[in-house]
Amino acid sequence: KALVEKNIQMIDYECLTAPNGARLLGFGRFAGIVGAYNGLKAFGERYQKFQLKPAHECHDKKELQTELQKVDLPPIKIVLTGGGRVAQGAMEILDFLKVKKVSPEDYLQKEFDEPVYTQIDVQDYYELNGEKMTDIQHFFKNSDQYSCSFLKYAKVSDLFISCHFWDGKSDKLFSLENTLKENFKIKVIADITCDINGSVPTTIRPSAVTEPVYGFNPVTKAEDEPYKEDVITVMAVDNLPTELPRDASEDFGNNLIEKIIPALLGDDPDQIIERASICKDGDLTEKYEYLRDYLEGKA
Repeated sequence: KALVEKNIQMIDYECLTAPNGARLLGFGRFAGIVGAYNGLKAFGERYQKFQLKPAHECHDKKELQTELQKVDLPPIKIVLTGGGRVAQGAMEILDFLKVKKVSPEDYLQKEFDEPVYTQIDVQDYYELNGEKMTDIQHFFKNSDQYSCSFLKYAKVSDLFISCHFWDGKSDKLFSLENTLKENFKIKVIADITCDINGSVPTTIRPSAVTEPVYGFNPVTKAEDEPYKEDVITVMAVDNLPTELPRDASEDFGNNLIEKIIPALLGDDPDQIIERASICKDGDLTEKYEYLRDYLEGKA
């Protein structure tokens, strides 16, 4: 209200997008980097394979990568969901460790004598009437019509790194009842999405940077000690980029300088600034007209 009254233009960082709708700024990559690191750290501690320094105690990404040299993974399977910046950041860590990436088909059907991971997106774990998804745009518009088939991955995976977007209308990836089944193999979940009561139902609360993991007991459906045998270890820190503030801030700043400042101070043929302007010239912009009642105190 004050911005409108004072004729101030308000631009929302999170709404700065390319013409195709892709966000131009964000900390997603570093959420993925730190989230994958924390997931591996939790796996190492659960199975007493290795110990890593907490990410927030690393000076920067370079020191974090030095810590990763301690990782010695057995031939496990890691499933990673999502295809955006968060997923790309998580894959940076797995690729740095030279974990072999395999296709979803090979992941499900083959055994390996080395650690492997697969990256899957909605077309790999949502189906329409029992058939594989063929039209991803139809899914985005009608996700409530699709059923989730993620359980086929849960039956063969040891570590799950969640990097996907979930709109709330889609099926959850699995149910709490599913976690009671003997064939639900996943014992460590790095839930970077951290949607409480969301697509990963074992995420019952966010965890803290200083205490990044907790246990989910499938029997009691309540929180438990993180490393007990029949408990699922959950990492659900919801402010992961703050664990590497130097690198995350520099990356954000570089993107701001490269992609936004030219449009802000000069020509803006793609209307980047216009699409992200909530109010301008003493009124709401057309795109944000839905805030009218709020602005006028009616909501």
